[in-house]
Amino acid sequence: MWYTEDMDGQLVEKGRDDLRQLARRLSVLFPSLLSEENLRTGRLSVKSSSKHRCVSSAQAFQEGLRQARGGAGAEAEYIHEVDDELMRFFERCRGYVEGVENNRTALMEVEKFKHGEEMEGVRRRVAERLGLPPQRLTPDLLEAAFFLCSYELSIKSVHSPWCFLFDEDDAKVLEYQSDLKQYWKRSHGHVITGLSSCPLFHHVFRTLDKAGRPRRSTDALPEPASILIGHAETLLPLLSLLGLYKDKTPPTAANYNSQHGRSFRTSRIVPYAANLLLVLYDCQRGPRLQMLINESPVRFPGLKEDAPLYREVRATYRHLLDGCDFYRECEGRPSRGPNTEL
Repeated sequence: MWYTEDMDGQLVEKGRDDLRQLARRLSVLFPSLLSEENLRTGRLSVKSSSKHRCVSSAQAFQEGLRQARGGAGAEAEYIHEVDDELMRFFERCRGYVEGVENNRTALMEVEKFKHGEEMEGVRRRVAERLGLPPQRLTPDLLEAAFFLCSYELSIKSVHSPWCFLFDEDDAKVLEYQSDLKQYWKRSHGHVITGLSSCPLFHHVFRTLDKAGRPRRSTDALPEPASILIGHAETLLPLLSLLGLYKDKTPPTAANYNSQHGRSFRTSRIVPYAANLLLVLYDCQRGPRLQMLINESPVRFPGLKEDAPLYREVRATYRHLLDGCDFYRECEGRPSRGPNTEL
């Protein structure tokens, strides 16, 4: 086994390279914002969670920007501000921690699916390939083997021996189990999950407001870019609050066969180095805002343009801009139940 204890929670070299490459691509897309001068003069704001892998990601991203601009490599000094209130808001939201994180019933659909007919079929097939009695394989062991397969493929770029335990149908079942868990723990399954991201939501719009505000010639220029480095657990609740990837029928333990066309696929929404970009453009009729997820344009729910007027985006989220009070949502209603909206 090539994993060692000291690797736990750390960013591997492949992860660092992902962040460097992302920075290089973005510097090509936005040369005036991610310019050498802005980098050299420290005008780029970089905030990170306190977790070591996030701090390493912040450093690797800045390395990539410097390399793209022909600057220094790893010997340069890198700046970041640790802000867990912003990037790990989910730990501070009592309604989320009590109502979802530490609530056994919150992931009931996942538990049902673990012991349902689809997972039972995977267990039988894998046991047969291994020559083991099926009862020797628990759902957790199957999940661990599937993760080992995916980690070795993504980190070491090898066709792992663990992958030979599963065929494509098995992989789809295990993918669905993972999506179920993320849906009911980190996304639309519970109202409080999206609302826990209110601090990040407001921070994003305050930053955009400041950048898009008309200025006098004597006013200081706004920061050209605000770079926030967090977790999949940071991004999924925010995307949910924005109304993205919400299928008409929520995934449950009982509807696996009708969910093959679902938009909620976490392997596509939050892969390694997942990113949400919000780009403000100075246009004749006023500022326009474009959203990109993993560098692909995505439309705001209810708006028909790829880069609508910023005031239209603000109007779409007016109810959250005027409300979405973190204290009220997280302290006032600690036991909000599942999201039963379709």
